[in-house]
Amino acid sequence: MTSSTDASPLSDLSTEELRALATAQRDAHAAHRAKGATLDLTRGKPSAAQLDLSDALLRLPTTTTDRSGTDVRNYGGLRGLVELREIFAELLRVDTEQLIAGGNSSLTIMRDVLVDLLLFGGVDSPRPWSQEEKVTFICPVPGYDRHFGLLAELGIEMVTVPMTDDGPDAEAVARIAAEDPSVKGMWIVPTYANPTGAVCSQEVADRLASMPTAAPDFKIFWDNAYAVHHLSEQEAKSADIISLTSASEHPHRAFVFASTSKVTYAGGGVAFLASSSEQIEWYLAHLGKGSIGPDKVNHLRHAEFFGDAEGVLAHMRRHREILAPKFAEVERVLGERLGGRGVATWNSPTGGYFVNLDVLPGTASRVVALAKEAGLSLTPAGASFPYGKDPQDTNIRLAPTMPPLSELTEAMEIVATCVLLAAAEKLSGDTAKE
Repeated sequence: MTSSTDASPLSDLSTEELRALATAQRDAHAAHRAKGATLDLTRGKPSAAQLDLSDALLRLPTTTTDRSGTDVRNYGGLRGLVELREIFAELLRVDTEQLIAGGNSSLTIMRDVLVDLLLFGGVDSPRPWSQEEKVTFICPVPGYDRHFGLLAELGIEMVTVPMTDDGPDAEAVARIAAEDPSVKGMWIVPTYANPTGAVCSQEVADRLASMPTAAPDFKIFWDNAYAVHHLSEQEAKSADIISLTSASEHPHRAFVFASTSKVTYAGGGVAFLASSSEQIEWYLAHLGKGSIGPDKVNHLRHAEFFGDAEGVLAHMRRHREILAPKFAEVERVLGERLGGRGVATWNSPTGGYFVNLDVLPGTASRVVALAKEAGLSLTPAGASFPYGKDPQDTNIRLAPTMPPLSELTEAMEIVATCVLLAAAEKLSGDTAKE
């Protein structure tokens, strides 16, 4: 967490000093409102400059056949193009035959897997999940709102565990999974987690892979969305969860998801699924009832564009040149405006797409509302928790990737002003509005 000593903690200020601070921040807030800006830090979208990096895709592929001579414009090839799977198998540390390349959205594959488990059960399930009295998932928090929304839509209950710097609290996960047979799985973003930036350690991954569970068909939904999204030269390596589960005699425990959504074109990339060989065949058997094959033309253009795994990493270094200054600017503004004030903590991520901001308990919703008044859209407070309910009302996810640097600076100044104003109001008991 970042801190500074260039300003006094608000807890050291008298009521009169807090009210004076609140007045000053209201004036700053009014000045931001008067600008009439429309700014957005809600979702982790690539910027236009990042998307431009992949414009060569528009001139690819240069051929219509894969290396076996098969015409990629035609039906078939449910597993996806092998040339592309080989590239991402190396990056994701899985076997090519255990990796599927599909459409543009890994979230769609996650939904498919969950629905198949509910309707049919997995290869190690005694019955379809929908025939269980209830189904529960473990959700590390703060976490990814779309994971939680997907579970809620399908009627799957959620229980939370803390997300630590090394990944989810493995002992809490193990205890819950061992005690309750309705606990059928868990989510985890293992590398540069959304939104905390945490990287799951090898030790935590091994504990999750090997832990006893009351449900015989417990699943780890390993959403490796940011496996290659580094912000520095200190590039984190993802744990090899499939090898770990296999070695622990739970070969069907892990589903690994990934995509090129934040690598090439967010709306025109490729998503991937890896698991045990048996589980891949299980998935393909159900997929084949509703699909005759993915967009292999898109697969081929991506394979040509990258060339090999090193081509992906080189491409991501160009992303880093665009993104690293933005994350540095977030760090600068938060440090200068909030450091040492005792009202906020935040992470300094080394990869991924988000900054995790924790403000004074009970003020996150107020910060988001104040920001909206000043022309800045933030992710709703509580979005990083199941059902959108943060019990402490303290967490805000910041997504600094999309706006140009100049707009990002203004947005972060608004964030800092709103955090200070909300904190001064709460601590002084002065909730006067303009």
